[in-house]
Amino acid sequence: MPMKKPFKWDSYSDQAALLKDKAYKKKMRKKELFSLFKTFFLSIFLLPISWLLMPFAKRNYTFNKNFFTLGVDANRFPDETIECIKDLGVESILVRIKLWELDKLKDLKTFLEKLPNKHITLKIMQDREHIEDLELLKKDLELIFSTIKADLYEIGTTINRAKWGFFSVDEYLRFYKVAFDLKKEKFPDIKLIGSGVIDFEFYYTIHTLFNLCRCKYDGVSSLLYVDRRGAPENTQYGFSLMDKISLLSSIITISPKTKKHIYITETNYPLTNTAPYAPTSEKECVNEDDYANFMLRYYLLALATNQVEFVSWHQLFAIGYGLIDSRDKRKRVSYYTYKTMVKFIKNTTFLRLDIKRKHYILQLLNPDNSLLQIHWCLYEKTIPYEKYYQPYDKIGKKIKKGDNLVINNSPIYIFIDDEELKGNK
Repeated sequence: MPMKKPFKWDSYSDQAALLKDKAYKKKMRKKELFSLFKTFFLSIFLLPISWLLMPFAKRNYTFNKNFFTLGVDANRFPDETIECIKDLGVESILVRIKLWELDKLKDLKTFLEKLPNKHITLKIMQDREHIEDLELLKKDLELIFSTIKADLYEIGTTINRAKWGFFSVDEYLRFYKVAFDLKKEKFPDIKLIGSGVIDFEFYYTIHTLFNLCRCKYDGVSSLLYVDRRGAPENTQYGFSLMDKISLLSSIITISPKTKKHIYITETNYPLTNTAPYAPTSEKECVNEDDYANFMLRYYLLALATNQVEFVSWHQLFAIGYGLIDSRDKRKRVSYYTYKTMVKFIKNTTFLRLDIKRKHYILQLLNPDNSLLQIHWCLYEKTIPYEKYYQPYDKIGKKIKKGDNLVINNSPIYIFIDDEELKGNK
């Protein structure tokens, strides 16, 4: 069943299409004007407080294997997808269900049953019909909760974009409360996360966390894209990716509405020369090598904040932004970068991140108590090639010994050989 007018689905970029009916959009915004005022005034008061409290925001000091979460489409090459999930070594996946396509629910269940022991996040995507008809929403949510056994259910997505169906935070809160009430009444063990605000627009997040709605969250979901700023180290209004995460952590720390967990449930970079499949304009698109570098650095920076439960990369198969080009099933360099990242990092313990003159050194402890360093630099430089180094590039290829190691924007892994290090001492 397609989305009802004036809403449409863009099957090329796999997202809601632009809402072209400007008169309808204006009418709905006007109808929700009071909610928009609340969003504005709450953010004026609470954003500065959250900014001041950033140094005191909750930190985990550990991360688990679920940190590396991958977004997959159960209906797009399901057999190959299962093979790739196993090959990549990910323990956690995110799948989506559209409320207007519940005829695919059984297929999704069959798909997930072939992936036992994986951490499952189910993103429940709204349409205008379910936003307006809360009885229909309740009936269909009950069907979803009864059919799909997930570790987390993300209720709604991209709530701050009208093309996705919501015109205010109040509309979202009414929508979310249906799921929350169902949890209390019939599904007490499920975990619900929200509100799925996209980009660095935390004033919407604030309204979802500070209100009179009698509902709570088991964690906050964020679609924290930074692709319009380029590299994840770049800033927006003075905030880098790490700063944005810390600000979000500060917001949820002072909110009485949620458990103190952040889930980045969607992010990626669009690929150049893939229009109309890229989800943004060509201006924001990057080549495949930069995509891989930015993806890896995004994960490393998010890990270093100690404030994120997982980052879900969107997604495995996609022409305009996937790890695999779905036209010919070609595995891009980002696929092998993701695989190496999971292999080298998922069993480690975070120690610290050092940043000196745009040279980043992430230090991790391996299960055998040896040290793993990950280096990258926003300009090219060299460091001495110590004999106790065992360096690998981003796709896991060993770097040949030489007098120096080149450090640039493509991260390298350096395993410290304890025996060599002791001998050197």
